[in-house]
Amino acid sequence: MKIAPHIRIYACFFLFAFSLGALLSRMPDLQTHLQVTEGQLGLTLIGMSIGSLISLTISAPLIERLGARTTALITVLGTASLYAIIPWLPSAVAVFITLFCAGLLAGALEINLNVETDRLEAQYGRRYMNRAHGSWSLGFFITALLGAGVRQTGMSMELHVGLAAAVVFIVGITMIAGMTTAPHRPNMHTGDTPRFAFPNLGLLPLCMIGIAAFLIEGAGIDWSTIYMRDAFATPVEPFVGGLALTLFSGFMAATRLSADPIVERFGPRATATTLLMLAAVGAVAVATAPMPWVSLVGFAMLGIGCSAVYPLAVSAAAQRTDRPSSVNVAALGQVTFVVFFLAPPLLGFVAEHLHIRTSYLVVLPVIVAGIIACRSLGTKAVAAPAGLPPEPATPLG
Repeated sequence: MKIAPHIRIYACFFLFAFSLGALLSRMPDLQTHLQVTEGQLGLTLIGMSIGSLISLTISAPLIERLGARTTALITVLGTASLYAIIPWLPSAVAVFITLFCAGLLAGALEINLNVETDRLEAQYGRRYMNRAHGSWSLGFFITALLGAGVRQTGMSMELHVGLAAAVVFIVGITMIAGMTTAPHRPNMHTGDTPRFAFPNLGLLPLCMIGIAAFLIEGAGIDWSTIYMRDAFATPVEPFVGGLALTLFSGFMAATRLSADPIVERFGPRATATTLLMLAAVGAVAVATAPMPWVSLVGFAMLGIGCSAVYPLAVSAAAQRTDRPSSVNVAALGQVTFVVFFLAPPLLGFVAEHLHIRTSYLVVLPVIVAGIIACRSLGTKAVAAPAGLPPEPATPLG
């Protein structure tokens, strides 16, 4: 099959989210299986953030040596395999260790796919980053929609997550097999890749933007189903409870997939600022919702609000010339991607000791800081250089 390079990248993002989303949609069942509180569950999930932090710090040189295809095979298929065994594990400690290993692979996946996407943007003079991350969100949306229905039927968590892993293996091997490493951006840093990647002063505003986006995403993905279970005096049906995650991920995916023309017209700064303002309104709606339908609207607004913000920060980091793109992307991901996995224990602690509604008010100061940091983004889209090759066609047969 002749598949365009950017479509292969989209597939990798989609499959990673598809397998992770299948597990996250069963968080209430995993909590019951492990017999732990919300706070204990959050501390268990932190294993993935620790693994991601280590990987994002040290894996950039290894990724450069392995290349895009080998790294994608290891990380996409490896994470799916680890998620599939979690429902079978007998204790929270075993789940923590398994998530730590998955985090090591997830951090490498984050660097590999974002750097490849940025190189393809330079090679063809077109924006792919929002749609690449939109594929991530689309994967969550589909798996959340399926998860809501699957939970209603009573299918076991073990079978559900195992079937998701099987889909990832079948589609992933097909899509990744023909992947090649894109050429470096012209006029970018071409020196040696440092062994360790850490944020520098110039990258801090972009990190703050990413932190705001990922804290919203973590709150929406990890705790939405438990919020719908616990926030109202009258329990909601499992399908309605699953709709919170479905709407969040669905609206996030739709916005990311359609954001590139908006960014081209209004610029990264105005786009990111407006989206984060909308997320703030959504957080207030979820925290104060008097009935389920109001909270569902709030989760949809949160999904829109955090949609294109992180991809815009990634593009800005990859285009910096002070260090290799992989290092800047890794350093940004080191801070923001870890926040995505730190959100569960932080918000779980608030939910356990105050109320789960209060968890969604905690994100507001971070969103405000992200809005202020949006000043570091450009105001206009960068015109494509002349003489670029045409975008590859994508026949699938």
